[in-house]
Amino acid sequence: MPRPYASGIVPADVDTVWGLVRDFNGLPAFHPTIASSEIEPGPAAGAPGAVRRLVLADGGIVREVLLQLDDDERRQTYKILDSPFAVRSYVATVRVAPVTATGESFVEWWSYYDSEAADEAELNTTFAQGVYAGGIAGLTSKVKPA
Repeated sequence: MPRPYASGIVPADVDTVWGLVRDFNGLPAFHPTIASSEIEPGPAAGAPGAVRRLVLADGGIVREVLLQLDDDERRQTYKILDSPFAVRSYVATVRVAPVTATGESFVEWWSYYDSEAADEAELNTTFAQGVYAGGIAGLTSKVKPA
């Protein structure tokens, strides 16, 4: 089972970064490939079972359900319900931890999924570089002073 992964240092305190990441409806505020997000009727954005409908910059639609939101561990886990990606059983986690030496934040983002073997390399690149590293870079841009 593939496990694409990205991590990075975001130059802001952990509470600021976690505040952005924990908002299950907030990806458009910092992620460059997300045009919009809407929570579907049902549980609220911070509750397990909440479903978000993301519109990607290229017009694609992704529906994801929140599985876990852990404020103590600063970790969010979600699952893809529908997407243009050729994946099955996709579950991703994003976690924010303090860098105690500098007051910055360490962000890591990863997933596990099933797919056809021939699609794995391209999907791993799309997720690790486009989705996760792109989101971490977006967080950095969002918190840097102008």
